[in-house]
Order: sequence, then structure tokens, then C-alpha cells
Amino acid sequence: MKLNFDDEKPVFLQIAEGMEDAILTGVFQEESQIPSTTELSVTYKINPATALKGINLLVDAGIVYKKRGVGMFVTEGAVRKLRQKRKDQFYENFVSRLVEEAKKLEITDVEIISMIERGFSK
Repeated sequence: MKLNFDDEKPVFLQIAEGMEDAILTGVFQEESQIPSTTELSVTYKINPATALKGINLLVDAGIVYKKRGVGMFVTEGAVRKLRQKRKDQFYENFVSRLVEEAKKLEITDVEIISMIERGFSK
């Protein structure tokens, strides 16, 4: 995970998204332990409260949970939840905008599909 301190995105969001990416790519399996907020703060040279804020976003979303006295763990079903969340975001951030622009340009759905297929074949 890389943090960009010059990015407009707050560091705690970058922490949360970086952990999500690690879970989605299998770096952290469901029911496995993730780094503590102390480990994150030392590794990335950030305030522990910032790391905690990022991890708490994952707790609130049901992606990770705390075992008292042991640490934080990936929830069973976290990958499924994250994939659905990211698919919803993908639709909102890209597909809906694509369709809106296509309508302005009078591009048909068949033409859009053709363009997407062309992109995948490259």
C-alpha cells in the first residue's frame, strides 16, 4: 500500500482503500489478522489516530472486526461485500457518466458495447 500525502484524498481514506485492495487481492484472507493501527502508523509514519480512523471505516462497513486483546480480523464475507461496493461505485462513477455522455453524443448502446469490447481486446 502506498500513501500519497499530496493527494486531495485524506490519508485515513487512503488507508481504508488500501486495506480494501489488500483484502480483494488476497493479501489478507477472510478471518485473517490485519496490521494493527500501531503497525500502520509506524510503517507509514502517520498519526495512530489517522490509522484508527481508516480502520474504523472498515469496522463500520462490516469488513473487519476486533477480537478483544488479540487484534483486528477480516470478516467472513468481506470480499463479497467489497466487490459489491466497488461494483456499485464503478457504476456510479463511470458507467452512469458514460451513458450520460453517450446520450449527448447520440452514441447507441450497440456502439458503446463495441467500443468497450475494442478496449478489452487491446
